[in-house]
Amino acid sequence: MDLLTTAEAADYLRLGERKLYELVAKNSIPCSKVTGKWLFPRNELDRWVLSGLARPDGMIAPEPPPIVGGSQDDLLEWSLRQAGSGLASLAEGTAGGVARLLRGEIAAAAIHFHSDAADPNVEAARAMPRLHDAVLIGFTRREQGLLLPPGNPRSLNSLADVLESGAKIAVRQAGAGAQMLLDVLVARAGASQRRLNRLEPPCLTGPELAAAIRTGRADCGIATRAAARAAGLEFVSLAWENFDLLMRQRTYFQPSIQALIRLMAQDSFAQRAAELTGYDTSLAGQVRFFH
Repeated sequence: MDLLTTAEAADYLRLGERKLYELVAKNSIPCSKVTGKWLFPRNELDRWVLSGLARPDGMIAPEPPPIVGGSQDDLLEWSLRQAGSGLASLAEGTAGGVARLLRGEIAAAAIHFHSDAADPNVEAARAMPRLHDAVLIGFTRREQGLLLPPGNPRSLNSLADVLESGAKIAVRQAGAGAQMLLDVLVARAGASQRRLNRLEPPCLTGPELAAAIRTGRADCGIATRAAARAAGLEFVSLAWENFDLLMRQRTYFQPSIQALIRLMAQDSFAQRAAELTGYDTSLAGQVRFFH
């Protein structure tokens, strides 16, 4: 990675250092503070400049690859195939998907943020300064909860039981929606993260977390009801969440995305959701936020 100092970045962009600091203060330019010094990745500065490029009529803007990144979901993966959308999936967690979306590496990010906001996904989209043309499409609501071995041998019926018993809990990587939910629930319980007996390393997807419980490496973990059912595990409900698709407005009109949205309106979509269990498709296809 080619990192520029403040003076080098100002020279590279043909700006004064004072103007560069103003952009940094407004969180309007890609940069990182390391041991008290601001550093600027050259390739990100190139992307930043190109993001504001004025194109004459008739000049075709580059489109992101036909990939849906972000969170893993069985209903979403089925829908991408069933719709004949031509969209591939790349499951890395909510925050990872958003980062790729901002870099133009994917067409859309599947997200499920958790916070104390009334609508965490909408608030997260609204707070992204580099996503000034965002549109948030409702995909489904999902049931999240504790996954447990068959028979629930340790009688874990709540997060409080997990904390008090010292049960080994499989966790997700930082930035994953399920991990955000766990962090929020622990904070609401007034407990310290240090009280969690974590399985390391973190699991990168819900199905991987379910496999850790099924094979006895962990006593419990947080994932969807659908993941529990697919793995033959017990499930204790903790929350319902919005699971949405975040993209740029121009991407919304692409044939691949429109094919996916058309599928959401079909009976087969609701039927598949019912088969997988733990889904509410009443918001599917709705524009929940744009700016």
